[in-house]
Amino acid sequence: MNIIISNSSAVPLYEQIQNQIKSQILNGELISEELLPSIRSLAKELKVSIITTKRAYEELEKEGYIITVAGKGSYVCSQSTERLKEAALFEMESKLEEIIQRAKKMGISEEEFVEIIKSIYEEV
Repeated sequence: MNIIISNSSAVPLYEQIQNQIKSQILNGELISEELLPSIRSLAKELKVSIITTKRAYEELEKEGYIITVAGKGSYVCSQSTERLKEAALFEMESKLEEIIQRAKKMGISEEEFVEIIKSIYEEV
């Protein structure tokens, strides 16, 4: 598993780990029922506390991306990837809705907003 964390980021370490694992599941790098590294080994590999990786795994489990079996480890949930993508799209749409509301309050036109989105999309 390829995870890169940044100590200088404003995003908490557990959230960086969580987001990258989630992304790897959604894009098919991690497949259904694949065994994830143990919390302890991932913490050692990333040079972070066990509490940090434990929190990332707990959040992923709450969101339905992974499942933990006592004594066996954590696995990518066998839910369909389509269902997980749908949940991720719903979350993204909710965030976009908030941003659009703010843009409207600021008087940004639809055309200006679309240009901003296109510009950012091309940069990323």
